[in-house]
Amino acid sequence: MISRRNIRVKVMQTLYTIETTEDQKDKAKRLLDKHLEQSRQIFVYLLHFITGVARYAEQDAHNRSSKHLPTEQDLNVNIKIAGNELIWNILEDHSYQQACNDIKPGQWDNSDLTRKIYLQLTEAPAYKEYIALNERNKKSERSILEFIFTDLMLANEDFTSEMEDIFIHWDDDAEMMNQLVLNFLQKPAQCNFQDMLGTEKRKFAHDLLDAVIHKESFCMELIKPKLKNWDAERIAILDMILMRMGLCEFLYFDTIPTKVTINEYIDLAKAYSTPQSGQFVNGILDNIHKELLAQDKLHKTSYKKPGN
Repeated sequence: MISRRNIRVKVMQTLYTIETTEDQKDKAKRLLDKHLEQSRQIFVYLLHFITGVARYAEQDAHNRSSKHLPTEQDLNVNIKIAGNELIWNILEDHSYQQACNDIKPGQWDNSDLTRKIYLQLTEAPAYKEYIALNERNKKSERSILEFIFTDLMLANEDFTSEMEDIFIHWDDDAEMMNQLVLNFLQKPAQCNFQDMLGTEKRKFAHDLLDAVIHKESFCMELIKPKLKNWDAERIAILDMILMRMGLCEFLYFDTIPTKVTINEYIDLAKAYSTPQSGQFVNGILDNIHKELLAQDKLHKTSYKKPGN
């Protein structure tokens, strides 16, 4: 479920932590696994929050009917969304239940924020259209949850501020989580909440991290001559990390086309580093790539092979 792009971001975060703290390189894989686990926690919590907003309809109905002098409107709160079929598919999914037992997303619950977003939902035209439908269908069940997530949660400064407080990498993971949640709502049956990578992608993550760490000196030998008037010490740390990652990919990972690799790291530089980083990383990687091709030195082999 987590894409290679998502994995690259996690490897980048891990390398940045190693570069900017006293974490030892021999702890790198454990640190990467920790970053990947944090992404799983965020993902589970986002689904927990979405289901909490939908199910708050029942709490709202109870609160309003319990008033000393309830109005007719108080006694007839529409709770259709609390029975949303996709919500209950999530809640009854054994893998999701196990993940909730492990992660305990309820520890981060903010009932005031849930209530606030639910009340915003009840005022929205999309919600009024949803409850006006006499029948349930997969499209409307999914669309209203997508609306809660994109238009009410991610667009709410209180919610995003809360996410920043709870999860240290929320800013880096927000774009990834947006795609993951929307993809999940489209195809919920394909998610394994216990292992969101799978064996192949986890191996790619570990191998990429290991290659960048162990081939640092070799990568720097290729990068430094291309810096011209740039002082290597003054280049943004993330730019240098992304260039090393890109080099290792097109040198040692034979299933990934070089053009795809370079484009991926240009996008990551634009998204996570400075405004000029995309162009800078592109220039360096493209220059090295052309030179290696001209010298017939671009033969993708495992970085673990003797002599590599």
